[in-house]
Amino acid sequence: MKVLAVGDLVGNVGLKKFEKEYKMLKEKENIDFCIVNAENVAEGMGITEKAFKKLLELNVDCITMGNHTWAKKDIFSFIDNPKLIRPANYPTNNPGKGYQIFHCKNKKIAVINLIGRVTMSVLSENPFIVVEQIIEKIKNQVDIIVIDFHAEATAEKLALAYHLDGKVSIVYGTHTHVQTADEKIMKNGTAYITDIGMTGPIESVIGMDKDASIKRFVTSLPERYKIAESEAKLNACIFEINDENCQVVKIKRINIE
Repeated sequence: MKVLAVGDLVGNVGLKKFEKEYKMLKEKENIDFCIVNAENVAEGMGITEKAFKKLLELNVDCITMGNHTWAKKDIFSFIDNPKLIRPANYPTNNPGKGYQIFHCKNKKIAVINLIGRVTMSVLSENPFIVVEQIIEKIKNQVDIIVIDFHAEATAEKLALAYHLDGKVSIVYGTHTHVQTADEKIMKNGTAYITDIGMTGPIESVIGMDKDASIKRFVTSLPERYKIAESEAKLNACIFEINDENCQVVKIKRINIE
């Protein structure tokens, strides 16, 4: 089985790039299951109903979110769709689900979305404790567990991966929008990469207009961010899983410009 995890869609630019490349990529790489992080698809913050419906039309299997989950009020009209998950360690009473279980090729795949707490400025519970509770609940119900850890700090992501090594199939990071080159299969079989990158404008500062970003850093004055206008790239990762033991045997980074 091959699982494709696509890095944060940034704005309509990122959505169009994904729409353009996905079918071809899926056929070329024989993808069985696709997870897309879409918390930046609404011009950098949140997701709209229009963008959500487009991803459903493209037959994406699971859509994950992050720190901008609630940025667009649209989401409350479709938050209960079984293909959409938001960070599981948001406050317990928040709407939506933090994980879902899917069926693919006679396997049950659990996808868990988590958000980091280091420098994220988001009210959330401890992701290490929350994910342990979820794993304990579902471990006998599923064959494969995949985690999208939407976090800023590399140390937090690495620590979670080591903490869960052997308990889950895949831990990958999102949020920083820069694809890292540290993919590996850990000692006890868990596949890991710090960040799978972004799908959005190439000539940008993590998807945003570079001039606005530079001005903020040079002057320390507030400057409204806006999506950069440039050609786009698609960042993703393919995890190839052995159907017998459900462990990852190969990790392939994707960068399509």
